[in-house]
Amino acid sequence: MKLAVARQIGVCILLAGNLCYAQQSAPAGPTSPLQVAYGTDSNAADASASSSPQTATAGGKPAPAAPAKHKIGPLEVTVNWRTRAEGWYWFQGPTGNSTYGFWDSLLRIGIGQTGKRFDWFLEGEQPTILGLPNTAVVAAPQGQLGLGGSYYAANSNRTNVANGFVKQGFVDFKHLGPSALKIGRFEYFDGTEVKPVDPMLANVIQTRISSRLISNFAFTAVQRSFDGLQFSADSGKNNFTFLGARPTAGVFQAKGMGELDVDTYYGAYTRSVSTSSSAGELRVFALGYIDHRTTVLKTDNRSTAAREADLGKIEIATWGGDYVHVFNTASAGNFDFLVWAVAQTGAWGSLTQRASAFVGEGGWRLPVKPLKPWLSAGYSYGSGDSNATDSKHGTFFQVLTTPRQYARFPFYNMMNNEDAYASLNLKPVSRVSIRSEAHALRLASAADLWYSGGGAFQPQTFGYTGRPSNGARSLANVWDLSGDIQITKSFSISPYYGHAWGKTVIAKVYPDNRDGQLIFLETNYHF
Repeated sequence: MKLAVARQIGVCILLAGNLCYAQQSAPAGPTSPLQVAYGTDSNAADASASSSPQTATAGGKPAPAAPAKHKIGPLEVTVNWRTRAEGWYWFQGPTGNSTYGFWDSLLRIGIGQTGKRFDWFLEGEQPTILGLPNTAVVAAPQGQLGLGGSYYAANSNRTNVANGFVKQGFVDFKHLGPSALKIGRFEYFDGTEVKPVDPMLANVIQTRISSRLISNFAFTAVQRSFDGLQFSADSGKNNFTFLGARPTAGVFQAKGMGELDVDTYYGAYTRSVSTSSSAGELRVFALGYIDHRTTVLKTDNRSTAAREADLGKIEIATWGGDYVHVFNTASAGNFDFLVWAVAQTGAWGSLTQRASAFVGEGGWRLPVKPLKPWLSAGYSYGSGDSNATDSKHGTFFQVLTTPRQYARFPFYNMMNNEDAYASLNLKPVSRVSIRSEAHALRLASAADLWYSGGGAFQPQTFGYTGRPSNGARSLANVWDLSGDIQITKSFSISPYYGHAWGKTVIAKVYPDNRDGQLIFLETNYHF
């Protein structure tokens, strides 16, 4: 570690030690204002203490149960504050600064009321990002050298930024027969439409199914919300949910008040399944996405001239479903498996969209009390485009996601990607959770790009970046380790370390150092 960077990160960590923010949580179905989703992008290690989906902190521990409501007269008040000191050691090319540190804070304060017929909630957000590098954005193909470069570019090349805006503001009408209707600005996480009773099933859905297509991009210092309406109806073990909304600006850009010219329509049918020793959930869904920003250059594997000439809208339909099941045994422990699959049709500007994605995963939670080990392994596939000059776009488009939930060192996502992975969760004591993951990554098509990002976040930026494969598929091997330490009921700290051993694709783009590292310390506080 270079001395200057070490000093910078050290100062950031000292600041982080004195500041905090609550871990975000994603709700399922109608809920009161003070149980509103705050989102996460990590994987839970243990959910045995709860019968509803729990959010995970950056290292992997589910957030604690919702705190008691704090009232000022008739108003219910929430305060959530997260800080993070980040150290980036991005892959190194011939120019630019790939090694740097910075600090960010995300403060959210909300007020609301819970009534018999409806709830209302209003929340303000104040993001701050300090010490961004001013030499971490270089010419293509290297581009933005880690998220420090992304923040810098998105905020008009400023090294220190702060802002304030309305994060959420909605009315939730309840008891409309078996239905509920939410109208306004709120967060949404696909896959969380129902709250499973079984805690392990809730955990798996929250951490391995939700947010693959629609989410608040929880890892970033600003995040996103949606302006629109959400309708849901229950009938026994069946749930029907519809969302019609537009995403807000934010994510990397500190200005998060504005709305983007992008339409999102989502409908899902979910059915719960249960026996005396197992539980499952089936979801079938459709997602419509229309990007009206025709002057924004699309990111794909065509030539620059071809993309500049294509002013057509992106109009994509994503059709799919998933099934999750857990088995609980007295002697052998608990087992889980899931499948998730989608197909995409429609138009990618002047091209025809034909793409697909698939995930299969299984896990075993051993009946070992001291550490409570939970082993999981899986395979993820997102299609790539095999021909840059034909009339078809074959790259799976991940819409408006939180990529870090499934890529904890976020230099990749599911687009044109194959990921064989394994994870281990441990809980040595009640207040400490540990998680480690290993990934073997390669591109699905050597004719396509290496993609990163999580969707639209400002009017003039597409939202995904792509770097050339140079005819190769081998991307990287990744290993990481994280922890969550619950200091008090309201305060926790979460360290993280990830290391990527770059392979041919990365080496050709970053010849000076194909390896990358990410380290951060996060603090979380809620009131």
